Amino acid sequence: MFTGRSLSPLVAAYFELDQLKQLYRQGWLRRGVPPERCESVADHIFGMVMLAWWLIDVQFPELNRDKVIRMVLVHELGEIYTGDLVPGDLVPAGEKRRLEREGFWQVAGKLPRGAEYLALWEEYEAGETREARFVKQVDRLEMAFQARVYQQQGFQPMEEFFASAEAGIHESFLRELLTEIRGL
Repeated sequence: MFTGRSLSPLVAAYFELDQLKQLYRQGWLRRGVPPERCESVADHIFGMVMLAWWLIDVQFPELNRDKVIRMVLVHELGEIYTGDLVPGDLVPAGEKRRLEREGFWQVAGKLPRGAEYLALWEEYEAGETREARFVKQVDRLEMAFQARVYQQQGFQPMEEFFASAEAGIHESFLRELLTEIRGL
């Protein structure tokens, strides 16, 4: 972007981060949503942050809200360099994780607390803590909300997104919300 210029690590990382605003979610594009109406990865992250925050306040106060929000904020950073890989790309899960980790480190590795950000991303990827499992479910729930929005706007079919959300959501309260979204 700024070739030939020496940028501080923070400035360089921010300009890389900004690319998520123009990285459109591939699942929606492949369902006929035009780029000018398509959710970007940054839009998705914003929706997830708000949804996670509200859900913790309403139903999951035992979760570490700060950790959840930070985890949501970093969970897609690897996509700056990999793009939005979706199941239709047929990239094996291990390879996708490796590529996203490399992309993540390309951004975060230049920052003073990069290892801390990477550890949070790895915790999310492993899905072994309650917060990580919650974030993964919120990721699916936000996708279902967006699928309903696009379906209401006349884009069809969206059933595969609801089915994917249903397969990944296990908390009963989140399943109730998904049922409500599907029934609209």
